[in-house]
Amino acid sequence: MKSAHLVRNIILIIIALFMAVFFLTPLVWMISTAFKNDFEAIGTVSLIPKEPTLDNFKYFFDEMNTDSPVLRWMFNSIFAGVVGTIIVVVIDAMAAYALARLDVPFKKFLIPLIISTLMIPWVITFLPMYMQFNNLGLLNTFAPLILPYSANAFGVFLLYQFFRSFPKELEEAARIDGANKWQIFRSIALPSARPLLATLAIFTFMGIYNDFLWPLVSTSSPEMRTLTTGIAIMSQGSFVSSYGKLMALTTIATIPIVIVFIIGQKQLIKGVTQSGIK
Repeated sequence: MKSAHLVRNIILIIIALFMAVFFLTPLVWMISTAFKNDFEAIGTVSLIPKEPTLDNFKYFFDEMNTDSPVLRWMFNSIFAGVVGTIIVVVIDAMAAYALARLDVPFKKFLIPLIISTLMIPWVITFLPMYMQFNNLGLLNTFAPLILPYSANAFGVFLLYQFFRSFPKELEEAARIDGANKWQIFRSIALPSARPLLATLAIFTFMGIYNDFLWPLVSTSSPEMRTLTTGIAIMSQGSFVSSYGKLMALTTIATIPIVIVFIIGQKQLIKGVTQSGIK
């Protein structure tokens, strides 16, 4: 019995290692190519650069380089991601708590309506949303990079499940102490939902930061591009044969996401466990 259990664990470890290598190889190859010159990136297949160089990274931070303003693209992506995430967390938290704990009119109708919006494909709302921003004269600004993400049905559903099972005894004790509804929400409910809020924040930031199609359509000037659209344009333009610079730009683009994950990984794991996301 013990030997069968040991064999099963060994097989699972081998499978896990194989999957880790499978998913990490492109990442390692990207970082390796970023430190190669153009000739070595095209002409060799070695994983370790023979003549490592930082010229690919220096190119993007050169003050004379106006064709690919990476710092501006990074600022646009991070700014839109941070502001959009804050708006989503605030709105979704208040909406979820109101639906779960307060006497909201038509609550039984609103909850399935909100959940049903999760089944609407993004492409259906793409054209109407573009026409709306165009009529308002907001294209090529930060508004289309932030506002479309400002309310998230997934976040409302995620937090609604938590607040619905939140112990009523805590709220009743707070009311006895003289706390109003807003104070209960701010001081008791929100701190208890911190792991879920962190999970929602990370997912939202990653979604906004990694989005490609909508920023590509809603922005036109190089100054308003995001990192994802900048990489796509450069890969079809000046970097079409410069793999070293292209991989360096892609490496730079992954840094904020990695930092966000490292900072919030504990809360993310708690939130996933607490919410039952799989």
